[in-house]
Amino acid sequence: MPPPPPIRHWTMTSHARDEADRRGIAISVIESIMKAPQQRFPVRPGRDVVQSRIQFGHRVYLVRVFVDVDREPAEVVTAYRSSKIAKYWENAP
Repeated sequence: MPPPPPIRHWTMTSHARDEADRRGIAISVIESIMKAPQQRFPVRPGRDVVQSRIQFGHRVYLVRVFVDVDREPAEVVTAYRSSKIAKYWENAP
């Protein structure tokens, strides 16, 4: 299966910046996920989630970035990390 397509042209809402900062997710982490997500899928019309497993210290978390893709440039609306990787990881059929 080929890697999911990147989102090349995007911006972040001030809410997304504030939430990423509050949650300890560097903008550089979000940038790397947008360039080369491990997974990408729609959550509703016009909104996709891109996600990757990222090492934070000694633990691996799933970082999920929610993006409104129905506009140009696409707009990151929020991001968070979760230790519940199996809950959100989409397994290929």
